[in-house]
Amino acid sequence: MVRKGPGPAVAAHLCARAPRALRQKKMDGTEDFKIQKMDVDQSPTSQEIDTDEDNGNLNELALALVKSAVNAAVKTVAEEEKPIKNIKWITHGEFTAERGHKQIEEFILTWEYQNCWVHYTEFIEREDLVHSYHYIYCVRWSIPTAKRPMPQVTASAYFTIKITKNKPPDMPIEVFYIFEGLSFVHRPGMTRFQEKWLRDIIEAKSILMESIPF
Repeated sequence: MVRKGPGPAVAAHLCARAPRALRQKKMDGTEDFKIQKMDVDQSPTSQEIDTDEDNGNLNELALALVKSAVNAAVKTVAEEEKPIKNIKWITHGEFTAERGHKQIEEFILTWEYQNCWVHYTEFIEREDLVHSYHYIYCVRWSIPTAKRPMPQVTASAYFTIKITKNKPPDMPIEVFYIFEGLSFVHRPGMTRFQEKWLRDIIEAKSILMESIPF
């Protein structure tokens, strides 16, 4: 027995639906593909993340450089408006240990510090070296109070006046100084005095004394 296929009306109906179904499936697939593609495009890659981090680091570095440049410019302007003070130092031919003492006192008057500080200067020794003499002076600083008019803790600055043996008498003396416990060598007119240096020395000594039982 031979099965008959669908009639002409049914076949026409199926043929009419088939292309629509195929087209619908194709459109649905295309839409799914587009959505998936959009999701992939929106997700940042590791390279993009690295680039963003690099840009952030560069921005931070640039801001730090700008800030440093601005601070340096402000400091330069401040130094030009308020130059570091110095005195006219005597010559080799004019020098004596007593005159050196007076010159150090005169130089300290150019420093800026609060009135609560007191100091006194004393000549320590003369070192006879091969080509020069070194005259050593000590300037002791303290903050006396009504409770302790004689403070137990002081901060010292050590001045050295160098007299070169073979220099002409009209050449100025050489002067440099350091603060107690610090190795940096200062020269008059080159660095600006900071009261904080003395306070740091006093504070460090006070902490040390408090830690020692008596």
